[in-house]
Formats: sequence, structure tokens, C-alpha cells
Amino acid sequence: MSSSAPVIRKVLVYPDPRLKQPAAHVERVDDTVRSVAQDLVDTMAAHNRCVGIAAPQIGVLLRIIVVDVSSHPKAEESHGRLVLINPRISDSEGSAIGREGCLSLPEITANVKRAERITLKAVCLDQKNLDVSTSGFEARALQHEIDHLDGILILDRAASAAEIFPRVKSTKKGQ
Repeated sequence: MSSSAPVIRKVLVYPDPRLKQPAAHVERVDDTVRSVAQDLVDTMAAHNRCVGIAAPQIGVLLRIIVVDVSSHPKAEESHGRLVLINPRISDSEGSAIGREGCLSLPEITANVKRAERITLKAVCLDQKNLDVSTSGFEARALQHEIDHLDGILILDRAASAAEIFPRVKSTKKGQ
């Protein structure tokens, strides 16, 4: 990825209608796609404790996501920084309910049921096909970001309003 100055994009906040629109399939990896991917990496890095972001969250309706759970304490498994184009889940197993937050819903968290283990197929920036099998927190983060590509938010996945909670603000300095 680029070594130029970081470009931190504004993250769309619900109820921005672009968050509910499905993203377009990326036909080829070109400079525009690489630029969007770098902006996603930079924008994610600028948000404390962020483990993933999808192109629709910065107003780009293309099927591109970035996930990196490597520094999160809940991550027992991590493939490092994943920049994925046209990701799709090809297999899943199990299910578990877990609390999720979202940059596009900064005031809430929600309990969301997700598969515990997934295998996905995607294209990388080098245009090579990639298969990723993962579980736990990394699988949850990937499913969350893929949902954004389909216009699905954690509000849509919560079983009921009773599963949506106000976000607790940290009192620690720097958070």
C-alpha cells in the first residue's frame, strides 16, 4: 500500500441512505480501487479500536473491505490486515451472539447472531484469488463488514430493540 500522506475519509453515519444501498461488484483492480483501499486503511487507523471498515461507510459503493483484528484482545485468530475485494462467504458453521459496535452507528452497540466459523473467497489488491478460513472475533468482524456491502447494519441483525444498547463511553484518557 502507498506511503503517501494518509487520507482520512469522513465516515457516513446512519441514517445516511448510502449505508442501506448494496455496493457494486468490482470488475477490475485499478488505481481507483487501490486508492479507495488505501483510504479505508488510513481511515480505519484513525479510529481507536476500529477493526474493520467497508467502502460504503466512506460513501464509495464498491465491494471493498478492510479488516484487521490483530491488536484486539478478543481476537484469538488473526490473518493480519485483510484488504478484500468482492468478498463472499462460501461456507459457515455454528452460531453465537456477540456485542458489536459500528463507526456508522456511533451511539449504540447491538447483540448480533453470527456464524462462529466462516470461509470466504475474495480478490486481493494484487488481483490474486484468496480463500480465508477463520473463526471467532475475526469471523464476526468479516461478516459485519460484508454486511455493509449489502446495505445491512447491526440494527437489521439485532433480534429485537431489547438487543440494542447505548454505547458506553470510555473514561480512559485517549479513548
